[in-house]
Amino acid sequence: MLSNHATRATTPALQPLVPGVTAWRNVFANLYYVQPTQQEQQPATGAPWVLVDAGLPASAQHIRHHAAELFGADNPPQAIVLTHGHFDHVSALPDLLAAWPEVQVYAHPLELPYLTGRSAYPAPDPTVGGGGMAALSFLYPKAPLDLGRRVEALPADGSVPHLPGWRWLHTPGHTPGHVSFFREADRTLLAGDAFTTVRAESMAATWTQQQQVHRPPAYFTPDWEAAHASVERLAALEPEVAATGHGIAMVGDELRRQLQELAAHFQSQVPAHGRYVAQPAVADASGVVSVPPPLVSPWVKGLVVAGVVGLLVAQVVRKRA
Repeated sequence: MLSNHATRATTPALQPLVPGVTAWRNVFANLYYVQPTQQEQQPATGAPWVLVDAGLPASAQHIRHHAAELFGADNPPQAIVLTHGHFDHVSALPDLLAAWPEVQVYAHPLELPYLTGRSAYPAPDPTVGGGGMAALSFLYPKAPLDLGRRVEALPADGSVPHLPGWRWLHTPGHTPGHVSFFREADRTLLAGDAFTTVRAESMAATWTQQQQVHRPPAYFTPDWEAAHASVERLAALEPEVAATGHGIAMVGDELRRQLQELAAHFQSQVPAHGRYVAQPAVADASGVVSVPPPLVSPWVKGLVVAGVVGLLVAQVVRKRA
């Protein structure tokens, strides 16, 4: 039973959400096991399935273990589809593809440069977000994956490979080729990081998983105007269930109210200052074209000021000695 008052303490890491969709919380990032029919109340041994996103580093064994629990051993997915290519959504792919040699990965065409080794994403901005997850973002893996021919573009007609009844929507802003997945029949939305259901910049909120419809993770979002348009597009769908890249799935009227509020007042969620606030990163089908210059972190500024003050005090003390 889905709730809008859930926390990490009350929610299992592996959780059935709606018929045909099971979520796994991989520490702080979510991925989804999806069956091609919503009539399946429970995953069945031997049933076909698709993996949506692919987790943090060192998570491949856990992903395969849960897949075997749900669908039986030696039953790989028919495909892996990605909302985007940030490290917390793709890092298990090399190991998974080695274990599943026939499985193909799909992503938006504008996401392919970051999955074929041609470009790195714009650098994260640890000066925005105001939380521990944001402050640590300069440490997160930045090098692109190179999946070679194992990754290809999602179908241009909006269909999702091996998932009839689902469609993908281009929801850029968090990344150039970010997509979300929507099942019209029951208005189930897999939003990726177009928005989240937790304050993803906060380490405390990330740990407790307190539910709240929230902007995309600020430290990894290089185009706020596009992000706003994407939130508006998803709010217009009026989803019944929204399962995101970070946070516990939300449901019903309260979900829609908070999502509409985020869309209507998105500018209040845009950081006041930051590397990408006044000027977005620019990307095309080849990858990143240009990025604005980095800002000096307030923490660094504070350390510099403290250092200068310390030197001045030391000089005064020496003169008086």
